[in-house]
Amino acid sequence: MSYACIGISTADGQVLTTHYHQEEMKMAKKESNLASVLSFEKKLVLSDGYMYGTTWEKRNETARPVMLVEKSVRGTISNRLKDSVKNDPMKLNAEVEKANLQTVDSASISLNDDTLKLSFTIKVLSGVEHPSACNNETHHKKIEEIGKKFIEQNGFKELSARYAMNIANGRFLWRNRVGAEKAEVIVSIKEENKKWIFNIYDFSLKDFDKNREKVEELASFIAETLCGKRSSLLIEVEAFALMGKGQEIYPSEELILDKGKGKKSKVLYHVDGTAAMHSQKLSNAIRTVDTWYPQEEGRRIPIAIEPYGAVTTLGKAYRTPKEKKDFYTLFDQWSTGSEPDDENDKNYVMAVLVRGGVFGQSEKE
Repeated sequence: MSYACIGISTADGQVLTTHYHQEEMKMAKKESNLASVLSFEKKLVLSDGYMYGTTWEKRNETARPVMLVEKSVRGTISNRLKDSVKNDPMKLNAEVEKANLQTVDSASISLNDDTLKLSFTIKVLSGVEHPSACNNETHHKKIEEIGKKFIEQNGFKELSARYAMNIANGRFLWRNRVGAEKAEVIVSIKEENKKWIFNIYDFSLKDFDKNREKVEELASFIAETLCGKRSSLLIEVEAFALMGKGQEIYPSEELILDKGKGKKSKVLYHVDGTAAMHSQKLSNAIRTVDTWYPQEEGRRIPIAIEPYGAVTTLGKAYRTPKEKKDFYTLFDQWSTGSEPDDENDKNYVMAVLVRGGVFGQSEKE
């Protein structure tokens, strides 16, 4: 094992010699080159999505806001019961007979309408390579260097194509996409006088190569902005899904921390009474582009870009520090001089920076 000797002079002129492992010295130097305060502003800024009812034949002419309705219902007990209850017929009958009274929000298009319209905007911003906060000048310069080099060599082509695909395939409709007889997405960039109409079923939710050529022009505008050729870009999105007359639709559900007795068990999101979807939920759909995470068997399904590849619905992190494929491991290596060999690792790191967030060191142990 190799060591390094460091001489330290004391006040009386004596020299003390200390031995260090060279690997420990490298690690200490690396740590000193990392910022403890580091953040990036998100570069894909989405509005909330507003939900309207219309008819398929007149979808481009008229639309009416979908209003929330409050319902009081009597449900049944459906949760898993304890063994002492389910093995005793009398206790089981007594438990099942208990009323499960609920007050919930609901949203449906009217019986005069058969189509859901969802409208929102996406603002694309430049400056991915510039941290909004960084307390280490050396690290700051290195981050800007790797960002500029990525723009020169890669041009955000792959990421922009995947963002465009997630607009065209209607992933942002989430549950509203399921069971729709027909569905289309109209995308407009008014400052460029551009407009595209996509049939969402022409595109796959799992394969980013299927019909990619249909979104190339839209992707090029996104890429140009992320590369800094323009400061910003506003994309207007209108999605239409033929659901059926009077059918239920699915706005975002609010997180209620205090579910006291007598309060609604399900609260849906609305803006001034109009059913809506959270900007965060729409954003999550657009950045569901990560198919580069480690996976031993089976085909990789796209997951949202997250520092540890977290998928809360599955309770799993697909990018763990143990496998050295999480954001912090890859970013620290790249921003301290060790460039990743895999182009997909670079795409992933840059996608996290586009996502934005606070990436400094935590003070908690």
